[in-house]
Amino acid sequence: MKTALLASFVVALGVAAAMPIAADQASRGTSPIAKGFDRAGVEAAALDYVEGLYNADPSRIERSVHPQLTKRGFWRDSPTAPWGAQETMTYDQLVALAKTWNAKKNRDLSIKKVEILDVADQTASAKVTAMWGIDYLQLAKYEGRWKIINILWQAHPAK
Repeated sequence: MKTALLASFVVALGVAAAMPIAADQASRGTSPIAKGFDRAGVEAAALDYVEGLYNADPSRIERSVHPQLTKRGFWRDSPTAPWGAQETMTYDQLVALAKTWNAKKNRDLSIKKVEILDVADQTASAKVTAMWGIDYLQLAKYEGRWKIINILWQAHPAK
């Protein structure tokens, strides 16, 4: 009985001692629970981005992309064609594109993959593979919400 009581006391003491540490980690985004929540937030922002274009829904771009976005990329008409000059797009241009890019719902939307590359407490990076190519996203947390601030993309590479 004494051993069981002593073991219960030691466990309770350990839990009580760990609670402030866990609370501090959660507030800074470094606990496993916070990391999982942050990963989900990063993935949600990346999906809003690609699905905003796929579904011609600019509200999803507005929700997931920071107004100071810079999107830079490289396009070519076919895998053997030369690369065009770097193209640059702003937030406003991306929102406008989302309204029209697939408004007729006639694009191949079967390619959609989100990979979370890294998540820190304030910044993150992800890779989106979509119909148009590969996008590398840099995200930051603004007022508790993950937003895409930079995108570097290219058309699909030659196979």
